[in-house]
Amino acid sequence: MSSLKNTIEKIKNLEAEKKNLLLEIEELKKTADAKATALESEIGELRDEVKSLKILISEPESSADQELKK
Repeated sequence: MSSLKNTIEKIKNLEAEKKNLLLEIEELKKTADAKATALESEIGELRDEVKSLKILISEPESSADQELKK
């Protein structure tokens, strides 16, 4: 009879642990999604900065800029 009680207790403990692990997994997934979203935003900003710098570099100097260099 003691063996049956131990088995039942073990099952209860394992079910509780499973529940806790599933909750932890969901929280970790939310955290990972938030990090991915933040990285996507940061990458978008960096791409915009690259485009702006390329435009800035490839633009011919204005006559005012040329006069300042003289």
